[in-house]
Amino acid sequence: MFESLKKKFTSWMKTGKEKVKEKKTSKKKEKVVKDKKISRKESKKEDKKAKKKEIKEEVEEAEEIKEEEQEGFLEEQEKEEPILKEVSEEEESEDGEIAEQVEEEVKEEVEEKPEEKQGFFARLAKKITTSELGEEDFNDFFNEFELTLLENNVALEVVDKLRELLSKELVGKRFKSAEAERRIGEALKRAIEGVLVESINLVDWIKGSGKRPFVILFFGINGSGKTTTIAKMAYKLKKEGLSCVLAAGDTFRAASIEQLQIHGEKIGVEVIAQNYMSDPAAVAFDAIQYAKKNHIDVVLIDTAGRMHTKENLLREMEKIVRISQPDLKLFVGESITGNDVIEQAKKFKESVGIDGMILTKADVDEKAGAILSVGYVTGKPIYFLGIGQGYDDLQQFKKKTVLKNLGLEE
Repeated sequence: MFESLKKKFTSWMKTGKEKVKEKKTSKKKEKVVKDKKISRKESKKEDKKAKKKEIKEEVEEAEEIKEEEQEGFLEEQEKEEPILKEVSEEEESEDGEIAEQVEEEVKEEVEEKPEEKQGFFARLAKKITTSELGEEDFNDFFNEFELTLLENNVALEVVDKLRELLSKELVGKRFKSAEAERRIGEALKRAIEGVLVESINLVDWIKGSGKRPFVILFFGINGSGKTTTIAKMAYKLKKEGLSCVLAAGDTFRAASIEQLQIHGEKIGVEVIAQNYMSDPAAVAFDAIQYAKKNHIDVVLIDTAGRMHTKENLLREMEKIVRISQPDLKLFVGESITGNDVIEQAKKFKESVGIDGMILTKADVDEKAGAILSVGYVTGKPIYFLGIGQGYDDLQQFKKKTVLKNLGLEE
């Protein structure tokens, strides 16, 4: 998760040392190629000199043989001049060929890269080290950052809040050049912490509440992974020493009851169910009564998936809430749906009053804007993130994990 934002942040926050190192490497490479060019040229020159010397020796030998014959000597002299001229012309031609060949190699080996446009952090750091940062300047710099956040499914309300928090940290400030980027990074880290809503530890809460059974009601739209998430939750609670019972309250979707029963068998947890099209509120009531009779610690109630735009189905949820009196109401949504899951959570909050959220498929959500946004927009915490298909793949949501995934914390 957060691969897209992390890549952008990392490129923006590249340190000065890394840039200097890149320049040194580039210069070193240029020097190697330059030396290679000189070496190649000198080697060719030596070959030409040897060839020229050989020809001269041949001419001198011819002179000695025919030195008594003036006419022959003159003829050899006449021969020498065009030969030497030919060698000279050949040398110049080959020198030109060498220059062109080496220049071509230089272009291939030291291809100049266009200078990268400085990102939000680099330009902001440069400005904030030369003068105090004004509000207007900050807004100009923030535009690129805002576009990046919106492209990664971060809600507009969260973008505006990050602008406000960063502005308070940076506007009117001036930093030393050596610490500017670090201070900006710290300000961003605090701003993101300011929009994340972290839950309390659910296991500790259940154990310390004294309420038995502790009732948890789950809802969300179809296909969000709600039923599988309930099984993961039961598995986690069981490992922590809390007994559970599952209520098959989704009496509408085909094979939903069998799906929950299969999960129950695999993790060793009882499932209370009735027939399809039964009243889900009655199923929840039966499960709670079973838990009281058998001293079960936690009741987890599944419900039929319903679109957040269907008000009649949402009103049915109100009846289930009224009958089961849950201690915790959790909305389950897909992280990868971005702003849509935020709208779903808002609608369920308005209709039945959610207490928190679980976001599934977080492991394949490269943008992860919903994870940054949904808690701030709803004012409710994220309890867990679904990060795989196994029963163990339910990760407690923590701010530090988000910051680490964004590259803002070790």
